[in-house]
Amino acid sequence: MKIIEPSFRWLDGKIPDGRAILANIATAGRVCYQSEPTSDDATFVRNLIKREHESVIEHGLISVLLTCDRGVTHEAVRHRIASYSQESTRYCNYSKGKFGAEITYIDISRGIELCPVTSKLAPETISEIVGVWWAACLYAENAYMHMIELGASPQIARSVLNNSTKTAIVVSMNPREWRHFFKLRNDPAAHPQMREVAGMMLAEFKNAVPVIFDDLEVQDD
Repeated sequence: MKIIEPSFRWLDGKIPDGRAILANIATAGRVCYQSEPTSDDATFVRNLIKREHESVIEHGLISVLLTCDRGVTHEAVRHRIASYSQESTRYCNYSKGKFGAEITYIDISRGIELCPVTSKLAPETISEIVGVWWAACLYAENAYMHMIELGASPQIARSVLNNSTKTAIVVSMNPREWRHFFKLRNDPAAHPQMREVAGMMLAEFKNAVPVIFDDLEVQDD
């Protein structure tokens, strides 16, 4: 059994060309107003967002590869103006060597820290909760492997895997939908582990793409 932290990377391994995305959006926006470039692209797009003319920022696409638990992906895929490609537990046989012949789980530690209820418990209680979680994950791994040994296919054996099971998912959205994603999933009311993922992503989006995400703040407590 392996425990890892959630992570993400840009799909092609390269930081998006934020200025090119901005220029494309500005060009589309100027068509709406039939205006000549009287300001730089950043100022023009910033004004569009202030006026809530956000349909224009749909003219772009940003793709990432998330590594997180399956429970988090159940929330991510609720965003319908998007494209998804996810690791399949039907066809991936985790008893094979390329998966290390083990189940990989996403650590819940940071999620506990972000949870307004669980984080307030006594340290010894939190430690006990983590211990129960760890034992449940180990039990699920043993059950999965045993079912595979008995001849069950991966799509049958996966029935015993829990929401902490690591998965990889490619997510592609236009900038407007990413803004909607971050407003919902980076909010203090969002699921703690969803916030963990959304927060780390938003910080990088703000660095990579000028203007579009400047007004959104990472909610990390």
